[in-house]
Amino acid sequence: MPLLAIPFPHIDPVAIAVGPFAIRWYALSYVAGIVLGWWYSRRLAANAALWGDTRRPTQTDMDDQIVWIALGIVLGGRLGYVLFYNLGSYLEHPAEILTVWRGGMSFHGGLIGTILAIVLFARARKLNALAMLDVAATVAPIGLFTGRVANFVNGELWGRPAPDLPWGVVFPLGGDVPRHPSQLYEAFSEGLLLLVVMAIAVRMFGFRRPGLVGGIFVVGYALARIVCEFFREPDPQLGFLFGGTTMGQLLSIPMAAAGVVIIVIAARGWTRPRPSRLEAPA
Repeated sequence: MPLLAIPFPHIDPVAIAVGPFAIRWYALSYVAGIVLGWWYSRRLAANAALWGDTRRPTQTDMDDQIVWIALGIVLGGRLGYVLFYNLGSYLEHPAEILTVWRGGMSFHGGLIGTILAIVLFARARKLNALAMLDVAATVAPIGLFTGRVANFVNGELWGRPAPDLPWGVVFPLGGDVPRHPSQLYEAFSEGLLLLVVMAIAVRMFGFRRPGLVGGIFVVGYALARIVCEFFREPDPQLGFLFGGTTMGQLLSIPMAAAGVVIIVIAARGWTRPRPSRLEAPA
């Protein structure tokens, strides 16, 4: 092993095993992200000062919505990975699509699935869909943090070779060369750092201009992902794409552009509830 290398800690990916049943850290990371996000979203919904004229969801709404979001994350994330990253292999072995416990989730697919779930839920409850998306965007970095830490524990999605990096890690399946622990870079930038940015955005703008906070999240995540992709090893079945870019970067570029458009539209007040649609005072 090179002198400037940190050995992989070899954390057992199985957190709890009872006979043939095993609960993996990867699954627990999703559970933790969803539960903590649900707790945080309830606190945001309870703060009337953040909502202004926008209809505020009840605590029951937030409790019910978490089931929709969980389905959107898992189904969208898995289907996104299948379509964007490894379609050929899954077409040859379609049963492998169901083996979620082995890893293989796409953030961009999970984002689409979550957006669809929230929009459908908001329409069913007659809530402002953009405002509900803003709440989800505020809490989403929690799940991103726990998910990236789980990627590190699994020893997957490692970074590019960095033989002279003092904190380079030799991953079990990544060869003998030290690599960037890019999972931890993403846990910090897409998780902790973006969580702070979103907390500041909510304190400044609240949900009074639906879509504004969500737009900030979209731009923030896209920029963080684009930067982190320079340190992350591309998926082997895809490699580098146009001009040395990666799939993660190509998916994030239009995402950032869409986020800017949403911010401009919301900042101009075009998404604010119309007075005629406001509920009559009780």
